[in-house]
Amino acid sequence: MGQEIRLKLTIRGLVQGVGFRPFIYRLATELGVRGWVNNSAAGVFVEVEGREVQLKAFLRRLEEEKPGRSRIDELETVTLDPIGYPDFTIRASVTGEKTALVLPDLATCPDCLAEIFDPHNRRFHYPFTNCTHCGPRYTIIRALPYDRPHTTMAGFPMCPDCEAEYHNERDRRFHAQPNACPRCGPQLAFWTKEGNVTTQGEEALQQAIHALQTGQILAVKGLGGFHLMADAQNARAITQLRERKRRPDKPFAVMYPSLATVKADCWVSPLEAELLQSPEAPIVLLRKRPQPPLVEAVAPLNPNLGVMLPYTPLHHLLLQGVNRPLVATSGNLANEPICTDEGEAVQRLGGIADVFLVHNRPIVRAVDDSVVREMAGKGVILRRARGYAPLPIPTRFPVPSEAKILGVGAHLKNTVAVCVRDQVFLSQHIGDLETPQAYGAFREVIESFQRLYEFTPEQVICDLHPDYLSSQYARDQGLPWQGIQHHCAHIWAVLAEHNLWDQSVLGVAWDGTGYGLDGTIWGGEFLRFDPPHHLTRIAHLRPFPLPGGDRAIREPRRSALGLLYAIGGADLWQNPAYRSFLEPFSPSEQSILATSLAQGLNCPLTSSIGRLFDGVASLTKLCQKASFEGQGAMQFEFSLPEHPRAESYPLPWRDISPLQLDWHPLILALLEDLKLNIPLSEVSAKFHNSLIDSIGAIAQQIGVNRIVLSGGCFQNKYLLETGVTRLREQGFQVYFPVVCPPNDGGIAFGQIVAARFLE
Repeated sequence: MGQEIRLKLTIRGLVQGVGFRPFIYRLATELGVRGWVNNSAAGVFVEVEGREVQLKAFLRRLEEEKPGRSRIDELETVTLDPIGYPDFTIRASVTGEKTALVLPDLATCPDCLAEIFDPHNRRFHYPFTNCTHCGPRYTIIRALPYDRPHTTMAGFPMCPDCEAEYHNERDRRFHAQPNACPRCGPQLAFWTKEGNVTTQGEEALQQAIHALQTGQILAVKGLGGFHLMADAQNARAITQLRERKRRPDKPFAVMYPSLATVKADCWVSPLEAELLQSPEAPIVLLRKRPQPPLVEAVAPLNPNLGVMLPYTPLHHLLLQGVNRPLVATSGNLANEPICTDEGEAVQRLGGIADVFLVHNRPIVRAVDDSVVREMAGKGVILRRARGYAPLPIPTRFPVPSEAKILGVGAHLKNTVAVCVRDQVFLSQHIGDLETPQAYGAFREVIESFQRLYEFTPEQVICDLHPDYLSSQYARDQGLPWQGIQHHCAHIWAVLAEHNLWDQSVLGVAWDGTGYGLDGTIWGGEFLRFDPPHHLTRIAHLRPFPLPGGDRAIREPRRSALGLLYAIGGADLWQNPAYRSFLEPFSPSEQSILATSLAQGLNCPLTSSIGRLFDGVASLTKLCQKASFEGQGAMQFEFSLPEHPRAESYPLPWRDISPLQLDWHPLILALLEDLKLNIPLSEVSAKFHNSLIDSIGAIAQQIGVNRIVLSGGCFQNKYLLETGVTRLREQGFQVYFPVVCPPNDGGIAFGQIVAARFLE
């Protein structure tokens, strides 16, 4: 029979909330080995004893057959003497150091979906159906380990049928913590906008469907907060939603009933289809087909559409009932966090929504929808939230550390990050810290991370900008703190994501705004990384004045004026060649701005590629004032032809230290093309190509073979894809962010990485 031994296993990784303990139980039972398994706050513990051949098979199949959503990061094995376990059991969870990975919320699995639409199933039309393969996780968990008493399902005792499923090791709901049914679980209610209950349960669902069909705006309490939903083919409803939400131009996301209905309106690649149907179920940016039946106001002047499929049973039921695409935008006013509590929602959304569909399962933390765009063959995460957060970003630090570090991110597209035992956990998207409510949400996410992991930071890392609320928070904590330059953080993040520590790298960080080491506004930066931890600014865009400072973010005309003034000087105002470009300003505005520029009052210098994009968007009459950040640059990107030629404008560098990309010849050539009525599509292509060519030129100049691209400008699909293709054709190795957002949503991660290397 062979001598018996006992193995003690410590398994760390994504092993809670994915059916891992039931899998271990079934595997052990099938192989005839004995022992136990339990959850801990650090992962999963297993003791198993049997013959050596049995335990070898157990370890092999553990790796090969683990649940699909699980991930084993560490597997520690210790051999011990057997103690004679009689059978294999699942033991109660134990507490301890909180390092286990919390699973994100996952989209409804096919098995649960089949039950929801089966009239003979006891969960027919039940909007809170789930199992170990799907459903809420991060939005309902209060503490580790992940057990029902530590979730918002603690207030819903299971009925006998659900209890039987929960304890049946052959059932897919074996130890599914949110398990529920219509008899014992959460329930829907339909409310007026004043908060009065009209119907509940199935009647509430049907009343909500009727409201959408009749053109009303419905506030829906979903998985991580409220959605505002409306018929995407109803012009009046979409116009009202824009007016009430104070969102005149920014595109709305649209939820479609099925992939087939998406394909009728949009071009969908195999990777995009995979992303749409994945358990993460993000919003995916797709190219619209000509003249889809959606209202133009859903995504005005935009060839793309943010699309998602239903990812909760409630969404599936609503979309099946309405049977048409629905706008599904976050439940908030502009620059405010999304609502999670129904009472709060009535107060904050009562002026937007006509009616409310709510439920009584509490939401622990707000989590917005993630946004992904296929670029250069990868699904690049532009907004990391539901489905992805709070999983750690895979990172291999060259030197281990026990440091407990908090990174508080930037001002726009804020996220925060914590470092626990060499794992960096990046929070869900929080948003722009522009309002007291947004700053409150920022603080709540930090406190939530601290509660969840019992994490007390020893150091706080922030952006260098002294006026950012996140930076002020860092300084106010009474802890050691450090500022990391914004664009350095962008590059540190990509270096860590791709583990590029062994040789020199050219980091290209292009965005709209970042506080520079010299006190100016950076944004067109070339940073050289040399091992072990040196980042040096070796080149940048030639600076130009930004009249009005931060006002230029929402007024591309100001960036254009700064460019023109840098070329024409004080003679600008009398030069007839520039007269048409000054028309966006009234005579009184011109007078004030002339004085400001002449005296350098509130006209900081910027090297920002983002502001350069804004400037040309204004010069080409595409956008003078923007209602959302990046609108001008997006409009200029959308003006590209379908198949651009490789022509470009001159963009030489000035041979000083650091090198400067001299945009003067580019803008002069662009203005000449406009004078000659060259098509805007050609102007846009030549501008984009100039920027792409400059990257290879700088890399060749400094003799570096590896290039990383990051910053908000690389959300531009043509800039990234064509840049990657041409640079690789020139023999460069090119890397860009995929799992960490290229925009400021990745800054907190980069701050943590920088702190780890500079400690």
